[in-house]
Amino acid sequence: MNKKILVTGGAGYIGTHTCIALHAAGYDIVVYDNLSNSSREAINRVSSLIGQSIDFIEGDIRDAESLKQVFSSHHFFGVIHFAGLKAVGESVAQPLKYYDNNVSGTITLLEVMSEYDVKNLVFSSSATVYGDPERLPIDENSPRSCTNPYGQSKLTVEHILEDLAVSDASWNLIPLRYFNPVGAHPSGQIGEDPNDIPNNLMPYISQVAVGKLEKLSIFGNDYPTTDGTGVRDFIHVTDLAQGHVAALNYLQQQASSKSSSGTTSSVGFLPINLGSGKGTSVLDLVAAFTKVSKQPIPYQFAARRAGDIASCYASAGRAKGLLKWQAELSITDMCQDTWRWQSMNPNGYNAT
Repeated sequence: MNKKILVTGGAGYIGTHTCIALHAAGYDIVVYDNLSNSSREAINRVSSLIGQSIDFIEGDIRDAESLKQVFSSHHFFGVIHFAGLKAVGESVAQPLKYYDNNVSGTITLLEVMSEYDVKNLVFSSSATVYGDPERLPIDENSPRSCTNPYGQSKLTVEHILEDLAVSDASWNLIPLRYFNPVGAHPSGQIGEDPNDIPNNLMPYISQVAVGKLEKLSIFGNDYPTTDGTGVRDFIHVTDLAQGHVAALNYLQQQASSKSSSGTTSSVGFLPINLGSGKGTSVLDLVAAFTKVSKQPIPYQFAARRAGDIASCYASAGRAKGLLKWQAELSITDMCQDTWRWQSMNPNGYNAT
């Protein structure tokens, strides 16, 4: 069975961790990334951790000619598609940028995949496609809607994938709907390294703890939750990486059984949640990080942000049933690994 995989956005936070997991699982990877929100140093460290160089190509998913060169040079089983912009606040301020990169870029990628008959895709989707959930926990059949352009761009891609599966039964498309990825590789060598001021909670907390930022702003303390702060389903990034391996393994098994039985059935469009199934409030996460880091984390309450919701956590039963995957690591593990990464790399991948 062909185990060569193209990883778009593979130099990013989730991408780098997944590359390590893919290598450990015996996959042969090619990373394609424009480095707009990532670092070549991250790829160098992944190479060091796995003990071999990574086939890295700097390129943009909106560049069809560049993609065609990649596909013509390699025989891929499938693609894991991470390449995308991901900051909710920025998406509200710059929606066209998000639709151009996340939607138009994905269409270009799918067109090139189709041209080279590579029809296995694991897509980096998001729990934001559920909008403000009608019920908790959120399962894959929950209604979808969006409260911000970032989420809308992910949902638009999901609709495109659904339509593609209807139009051509040979496609196998698994959007993985992530909840809130946090943590870092236990080596402390790779982790989340946001450009400028972090948009996500955990890197902001860790940068306050390390003294890089003065204090944390907690947006909203009047939500209908146990302590008034937002509740989220945090998942360790290494657990999340294993979820991608499990999804690829599932596609490989389907391809193998299809080949041996001579059937023409395919996976089609199969969305799967990746979350822990547990909700943790912002204040609970701050308390856990304070305990692990033994550093004060001063914070202030601020007004709610546009597009934010009160509570969001997953029903992860489909992942367990189909992919034989479930989250294993705790909030304490997430805080410990984040603190190790931040302590060892106070300036992220920049040495200065």
